[in-house]
Amino acid sequence: MKKNELEQLKNKPVGELKRNLMEHRDRLWNLKTDLAAGKVKNVKEIQKVKKTIARILTFIHGK
Repeated sequence: MKKNELEQLKNKPVGELKRNLMEHRDRLWNLKTDLAAGKVKNVKEIQKVKKTIARILTFIHGK
């Protein structure tokens, strides 16, 4: 995640962050089920989504 993307997360209101969090959690669930089915080719994407979720949670708890 680039600095510009982090700044955008910092400036978002809590409601929008929570909506973004739910979207990323849904994405993570879909990636995990696709991984179990053998459809995922880029497994690093799961790690990226997890890190993004952690960053969003950090900003939510900080506000």
